[in-house]
Amino acid sequence: MKRLACTVAALLLSTATPALAADAPLIVRVEATKPGPRIDRDVFGQFAEHLGTGIYGGIWVGKASAIPNVRGIRSDVVRALRALKVPNVRWPGGCFADEYHWRDGIGPQTKRTVTVNANWGGVPEPNSFGTEEYMDFLGQIGAEAYVSVNVGSGTVEESSRWLEYMTTDQPTTLAKERAANGHPAPYKVKYLGLGNENWGCGGAMSPDHYVEQMKLFSHFSRNGNPAQKTTDQMKRIAVGWDADKGDYTEAVMKAWASKAWSWDIEGVSLHSYSVGGWPPRMASTGFGEDDYARLLKETRGMDDLIVKQSAIMDRYDPGKKIALVVDEWGAWLAPTPGSNPGFLQQQNSLRDAILAAINLNIFMRHADRVRVANIAQMINVLQAMILTDGPKMVLTPTYHVYRMYLPFQDATYVPLAYSSATYTHGTISMPQVDAVAARDTGGQLWVSATNVDPNRPAEIVLDVAGASVSQGSGQVLTAPRVDSVNSFAAPDTVAPAPITATQTAKGLRIVLPPKSVAVLALR
Repeated sequence: MKRLACTVAALLLSTATPALAADAPLIVRVEATKPGPRIDRDVFGQFAEHLGTGIYGGIWVGKASAIPNVRGIRSDVVRALRALKVPNVRWPGGCFADEYHWRDGIGPQTKRTVTVNANWGGVPEPNSFGTEEYMDFLGQIGAEAYVSVNVGSGTVEESSRWLEYMTTDQPTTLAKERAANGHPAPYKVKYLGLGNENWGCGGAMSPDHYVEQMKLFSHFSRNGNPAQKTTDQMKRIAVGWDADKGDYTEAVMKAWASKAWSWDIEGVSLHSYSVGGWPPRMASTGFGEDDYARLLKETRGMDDLIVKQSAIMDRYDPGKKIALVVDEWGAWLAPTPGSNPGFLQQQNSLRDAILAAINLNIFMRHADRVRVANIAQMINVLQAMILTDGPKMVLTPTYHVYRMYLPFQDATYVPLAYSSATYTHGTISMPQVDAVAARDTGGQLWVSATNVDPNRPAEIVLDVAGASVSQGSGQVLTAPRVDSVNSFAAPDTVAPAPITATQTAKGLRIVLPPKSVAVLALR
């Protein structure tokens, strides 16, 4: 990140609206001796669908491209994603997965089948990025595979053969074909999505019909990798709720509770976007405080959705064996003017960074049930980490939140107790401060605090119970306006800056700028 000379003080002075005086300090009690559940690093997962320029131009440029690449995968994107320690990448969709046939994307590039991407823009799909390229990409960024199989227009046999092609170590015809395509060793598939939105673009199935299909796909889609037979078994994710469609989760969990030996699942999905009204019309740039407050209020509803989904799951699974997998979430806004509306291209602002922090905090507070999550999407689509245009690349504000949140991967959740002041704009009200804490795998205590108020700073005093803490330092992300963005011409408008806590008689004192996200290590 270039030009990080901007300091927190400078950012505080550059707000579009003069900052009001801070309220009385918010006392946040950190219960350091009362650890909660483990925050699975897979909560910080990504999603890469064959949609717009998410794959083609975003990840894949081809081996002959002048853009620096390794085996066709662009190197600048790989470097940026490696820095995030991406745990898993869901692929090939999304609605694209409901029409994806894996054999179209293997073998020599010149012989691959060209199809039409009917879901996203009606453009040609060259299938240049297929199984081998996806697995190569995962290897380059250090992530695990989350493969969604085609339950909508595909067959059980097709899914079964794809799993055999990817994972078997036996000398079968498909294993030999995989070896001929450059990979003799079996691939590892950590997660297998049993369909995608089968209540909608995945076939408009009734809950009962989907359950019967899901049982078949679960049983016959066998993982043959010997390394995954015992300790690292593939986890199967069934389709669940999308906002108000709780009947899918009910049907899946009811079937699981009385299942036969021949099938099983390890997760149920939840999809929910922050849209500001359907179809998405809210602008990603040039908006004011009205749209800022409305979208953040909506995204806080993720907590209610998880509570409702978990309540259904708890009735059949009180031991929480089945994970809640929020494998599509994020801001879905109006397409960038002049772009193909089917490409779902949008800019990424400071508002999106705050939205991401709120959602990640919610997932961490529900870490006992939410063990996988995938933001939509990784590059150039919806709430992306990275934007590209030919050889140009820029990191978004959302990327910086994920970079700042690295200490929370596989950390142990630490309970907090606080009663925040309220941010109010018109008829919209919400807590001004949203905070979480955790101990990382080395025992270091971390706190993240988000100030959603775009006009008023937030003074916080951390009262740490059960630990001697005298120092706190880290990074804070803010910008001049709620709609500030990083562009190719100005890539560091929204970039992290240092922040330090000061010792007081009551604890560590931090002043959060308006509209900011901060992450600090407490020592």
